[in-house]
Amino acid sequence: VDELYYNSPAGVLYDQALRYEEGSAIVDSGALAVKSGKKTGRSPLDKRIVFEEASADDVWWGKVNVKLEDKSFLTNRERAVDYLNTRRRLYVVDGFGGWDPEYRVPVRVITSRAYHALFMQNMLVPPTEAELSLFDSSAKRKPFVIFNAGVFPCNRQTPGMTSSTSISVSFKRQEMVILGTQYAGEMKKGVFTVMNYMMPLMPKRELPPAERALPLHASANIGKDNDVSIFFGLSGTGKTTLSADPKRDLIGDDEHVWHSKGVFNIEGGCYAKCIGLTREKEPEIYDAIRFGSVLENVVFDEGTGRVDFEDVSITENTRV
Repeated sequence: VDELYYNSPAGVLYDQALRYEEGSAIVDSGALAVKSGKKTGRSPLDKRIVFEEASADDVWWGKVNVKLEDKSFLTNRERAVDYLNTRRRLYVVDGFGGWDPEYRVPVRVITSRAYHALFMQNMLVPPTEAELSLFDSSAKRKPFVIFNAGVFPCNRQTPGMTSSTSISVSFKRQEMVILGTQYAGEMKKGVFTVMNYMMPLMPKRELPPAERALPLHASANIGKDNDVSIFFGLSGTGKTTLSADPKRDLIGDDEHVWHSKGVFNIEGGCYAKCIGLTREKEPEIYDAIRFGSVLENVVFDEGTGRVDFEDVSITENTRV
């Protein structure tokens, strides 16, 4: 590795994406339009959780949380690290999962794509200059590390693999390995997976459930009287739209934690569907598409830079 970019400004990551990532462009709003390759959505059937004694009784095993042997995880990890080590340039992002200092989880992302770095700088809660020391090797708490080698496939012959795509998580090692998919949403959901595991055990495992934290797949906003509204729903059911109320302040559009003292957002930004998007229907989302934001798999006019949010020729899952 010759060049390492750490928590780089948006302008630097724009430049890197435009130079080295095919299909990247700046559109008329100033946002960076990118392509995620073959995968334009998440791959839930390729997600695996390492079966480890410490967490075995805390995971609901089944079709969603599929067991993976530690040896297979280490095989994928070695493959990912070897690939990343052969790249000329790498991008590292440090940030937090969660805004509440008592509950937040430090996260480090290592990736070979500038667009992935910009995406995660938007989605994680940014640390202050003083908080960067919490990510040092000498810090008391080890950050959760995401090795994103999604440009490179996994080996189908590795036990537990069913395709060339693999998203695997080890709670014991506090690591996630991504192979065979460049879709940025896998990193976002990876952080949510970790929070779903950790939050119900906080602040202390021995406390009754009502006194522990509850992770939510939901959006939330707050009114003038500190009244919080929570909107539950699966992806694409309208959480972002409902929470973006001009008469209320947005807390977040997708992932939250509810504990005895209140509700906090897990994320630093929003990841919204933009099929059919107009300023008239969703002005807050539309006006957020500006310099520093990422448009994923949209179609735009190369001459004018104008985005056609009705065009689903690449995917219906266009995102910003």
